[in-house]
Amino acid sequence: MPKEMLDEIDRQILDILIENTRTPFTDIAKKLHVSAGTVHVRVKRMEEFGLIIGSSLILDYEKLDYSFVAYVGILLNKTNRINFIIERLAEIPNITNVHISTGKFNLYCKLRAKNTSHAKRVIFQIDDIQGVDRTETMISLEESFNDKNRLMHQIFNEL
Repeated sequence: MPKEMLDEIDRQILDILIENTRTPFTDIAKKLHVSAGTVHVRVKRMEEFGLIIGSSLILDYEKLDYSFVAYVGILLNKTNRINFIIERLAEIPNITNVHISTGKFNLYCKLRAKNTSHAKRVIFQIDDIQGVDRTETMISLEESFNDKNRLMHQIFNEL
């Protein structure tokens, strides 16, 4: 869906959904003075094109006792094993993000754990993956902000 195919109604629908993906189509329709069917059809079209992919659920990890966050840099002994290693990392539920990267490490991943002992067990699991040469861990002391909405608003305002 080229950006030229998005009109002002599409942009306004996206703007509302960025703030709250659970906003009912009827509420969006009332706010934009269009029918709920119009909102449904436009969202469906953006989903079919792949512009909208699912929706997000945001958890309060502190309330679930998973507030420990660490970032692990992973150096591989052979880069041709990267896909195998990513598949093994995907088997570890505490790893929430994996990035192929340049620089000192081949991969960076984010992990969530209950505490340092729990994180240590996860890091040892990473170290045990065949093809991992070494890891380096950075502990997050605090997440100052986590706001994808500002970027999404900027992108859609540029359209």
